[in-house]
Formats: sequence, structure tokens, C-alpha cells
Amino acid sequence: MTERLSDVALRLLSGKPAEDRSQMDAKTVAIVASKSPEGQRTLAEMQQRYGTATPEQADVIVALGGDGFMLQTLHRWRHTGKPVFGMKAGTVGFLMNLYRPDGLVERIAAAHPSVLRPLKMTAVGESGNTTELLAFNEVSLLRQTKQAAKIKVSLNGRPRIDELVCDGVMLATPAGSTAYNLSAHGPILPLGTDVLALTPIAAFRPRRWRGAILRSDTEVRFDILDHYKRPVSATADASEVRDVVEVVIRESRADAFTLLFDPEHSLEERILSEQFAL
Repeated sequence: MTERLSDVALRLLSGKPAEDRSQMDAKTVAIVASKSPEGQRTLAEMQQRYGTATPEQADVIVALGGDGFMLQTLHRWRHTGKPVFGMKAGTVGFLMNLYRPDGLVERIAAAHPSVLRPLKMTAVGESGNTTELLAFNEVSLLRQTKQAAKIKVSLNGRPRIDELVCDGVMLATPAGSTAYNLSAHGPILPLGTDVLALTPIAAFRPRRWRGAILRSDTEVRFDILDHYKRPVSATADASEVRDVVEVVIRESRADAFTLLFDPEHSLEERILSEQFAL
């Protein structure tokens, strides 16, 4: 991936005339944006400067929006295998760089890559139907009614909690550990550590269980107990499956995706800074 980005940088920064540079930029950078007014305003400005290539045509995808739109971009365009350079044009921008319309090509050439490996969720519903989804942040299980959920937790086929009584439970990646996982008092995980955070949401029993840090190659299975009386939904990032009876989660190394960050504000540094936020 680094070699490809270097080739792109060499082509774009080779001192060609301005008119040739603009044509080359249009073939190299695809710009997508959220549907918010700010996203659409910045999209028009950036496309006027850098062209309107599609993600399939481009070498790099530039995403304008917030963290929610970044997740949408990763899911929608993951089949292209293209790296994504995000710029904040929304409310929350933990996964985004600062928005600056100038010097986009130079910023991409100097950017630091961070590889995200999503979780693959396989959920079985009450009717027996199976749904497979990817999650770059987390997979979360939540109760659907006023009654607490009862969930059996197994790791690599071995039961670890026979009955977790809770509002829910989640498995978060390092990139997602500063999102919903953090609000549920889960641990912040540094990138590159090959671990996942298993975090309960408002656990009633066992009272002292606060979660666990697992190796990334751990297979996590949740069995929903008494699911007719205590229904549970499973959500992979923003995609929800309701009335599940069984959820199995594994890390998917086949679907790795690369995000690009300005070197002065890398994702690793942001995650580290979150651990010292007082």
C-alpha cells in the first residue's frame, strides 16, 4: 500500500503544468461526502478543485463528514481496497483529519497509514435466518424490551459466563474502543496490539464483572437465553439485526482497510491522548 501511495505522489508532484496536474488529480482522488449541508458545501468546493473521479477509478478516496460518514464510506467502498483520507465536515471527527481545501495531494503523499481490521458478525435469528455483517468499531447486543437480557458468553467454544444479566454487551476493536465502548466504561485499546475489548453494558449479574481484553483471534459467541421473553438485537456499527438467538464474532483479516492521517495528528496519537484526557 505504501509503494502505491508513493507512486501516486510521484506522479502528482512531478512538476507537470497546472492543467496536466488537475487532470491527473481527477483520475487519482475520489471525493465523497455526507448529505449534511456542511458535507455538500465542502464536496462542491473540493470537486471544483480536484475533479469528480469515482472511487473505482481513483487511487485514494477522500471522505468529507463525521465519524458516522467515515464508517459508511468504509462499508460502502471496502470492495475497492482503496485507502481513505477523511476530513472533518460533521460533528464528531475522531477518525477524520482537519478540513483544509488546499494542498490535498501533498497531504495524502505525506499521510501515515493505519490499518483497520473489522469484526465479522454472524447472527442467527429466531426464524433460523443467518445474517453476516462487518463492524469496524464494535458489535453490540442490546435488550429490546423493559426486561434485562440474559446472555451466555463463550470464548473459543468454552463457556465463560453461563448467565450474564445486563442491558447488553459489546465487542470493540481498538479503533472503536474510544466510541461506544468508552462510554460503557470499557478500556481504550492502542492500535496494533491485536486485542479486542469485551465490555458489558449495565451488567446486573455477575455484579463484579467489568469485561475482558481478548486476543484478536478469539472467537466470541453469545447465546441469548429466554429469547422469546427477553429479546435481544445485535448491531454491527450501524446495521441492526433484531430478535437474535445466537451471535458469533471473529476478526476478519481478509477485509482490512487503510485510513490515512496527517502525521502531526495520527490515529495512534489520538487514541493515546484519550487515555490521558482528564
